Amino acid sequence: MDERERMLVEALKSGKQEAFEELFNTYGARLYSFAARMCKNEEDAKDVVQETLISVFRSLKDFRGQGSFRAWFFTIAANACRKMKRKGKFEPEHELSLDELIPTPASEGQKPDIADWSQNPDQLFQRAELKTQVEQAIADLPPPYRVVLILRDIEQLSTQETAQSLHLSPEAVKSRLHRARLFVRDRLTQYWQTEAESFVGKMGL
Repeated sequence: MDERERMLVEALKSGKQEAFEELFNTYGARLYSFAARMCKNEEDAKDVVQETLISVFRSLKDFRGQGSFRAWFFTIAANACRKMKRKGKFEPEHELSLDELIPTPASEGQKPDIADWSQNPDQLFQRAELKTQVEQAIADLPPPYRVVLILRDIEQLSTQETAQSLHLSPEAVKSRLHRARLFVRDRLTQYWQTEAESFVGKMGL
């Protein structure tokens, strides 16, 4: 836990009003973003935010400073999402198969054919469209993989912090993150290819 987190925790425990404002200013938007991506429903996300903040305030006295505060904070947020799932508001889980996600070589001895989006000559898609597709690909991930990708790649938690938040081993975090990234890349590659073929068709090429 860094010095800023330590001071924030001490201020929260002492009941300082400005500390709660700082907590919300620091984590409020991030928490809602995390919940929205996990729940894929605005009202469910609001419920997760409320449940998380209530649990944080109630559990703060038990936080001993072992590990980072943000990892502990997202542990509570992840638990709130799990509760929501148990209420039947999440989609069923399934495993991601590496065999299905890893590109296969075009022929013996050649490297797999992986799309290079940075070299799209016509820049078919604007950045906003790309963001939409990335968000959709993340939303399509099974929850156990989605939560890892969000915490590591969006919230920028370390592997250790993510493992702490989700009660997983670092190796499990790395494995799920690898599969999640492959899944997102595969979805985006499919989208690029479909749009490119449509473009070519419209041009009569």
